[in-house]
Amino acid sequence: MRTQKLLRPLVVAACLAAGGVVAEEAAPARPARIVSMNLCADELVLRLADRDQIAAVTWLARDPRGSTVAAEAAGVPPTRGLSEEIVALRPDLVIAGAFTTRTAVGLLKRIGFPLLELGVPSDFEGVRAQIRAVARAVGHPQRGEAMITVFDARLATVAAAGDGPRLRALVMRPNAFTVAPGSLGDAIIRAAGLVNVAAEIGRDRSGQVPLEAAAFADFDLIVLDEGENRTPSLADTVLHHPVLSAFRREGRTVSIPNRLWSCPGPQVAEVVERLAQAARRRTASQ
Repeated sequence: MRTQKLLRPLVVAACLAAGGVVAEEAAPARPARIVSMNLCADELVLRLADRDQIAAVTWLARDPRGSTVAAEAAGVPPTRGLSEEIVALRPDLVIAGAFTTRTAVGLLKRIGFPLLELGVPSDFEGVRAQIRAVARAVGHPQRGEAMITVFDARLATVAAAGDGPRLRALVMRPNAFTVAPGSLGDAIIRAAGLVNVAAEIGRDRSGQVPLEAAAFADFDLIVLDEGENRTPSLADTVLHHPVLSAFRREGRTVSIPNRLWSCPGPQVAEVVERLAQAARRRTASQ
């Protein structure tokens, strides 16, 4: 018995000296075949994982009109998010979103693929939590923390400069959709030092803003989605109405591409910066 007690620490030390076997067995394996099934998941995966870890992302990631990672997605195999495509790729991690096809997600769960489902954050703390969750899942938690540090620094810079009057903003996206109070879009507006007018005109949830309501609303700025390289569409027709053209001439509009805040990633800090800059310009012109 005394001999066993003396040998036990020597055996442990030998294991550690032979390559850290004990420590390595406790560490989770880093996924080697990651498949993303949602544009918002694509954006985080492409920013946080190594290229050789990514088996596929959605086809939407390559479209610069809606994606903030089109350059990073070049050369990565695309899918349409179909379950048969995912199964054929033999992933060891699948990342899906709240609006990913539920049939496909349900099938992948039944088969037993490791699955991470992302929700829809309603504030910046939710954005940070989602970044951390994906960073941990892909095996690079330190990259997630670095991303959050930069994100917070950008927000802090805007907050430090925000000592002017609180202007009033109304968001009109394609098809005249606005952002709801209590949503991430609302948090972005408030972080820029603006007041979200949507609730005051009866839009207490994400919904459409009639052009007449926009024309008579008490606002200082209308935030429009006028991204670069846009293909003409019926959804954009309202954004080119003569009423809004008149507001442009008065300097009361600001253009923010929808791709910058359609997903809850670090890029939303750029939206806060752009809105704060527009508010300063508007204040100076009044």
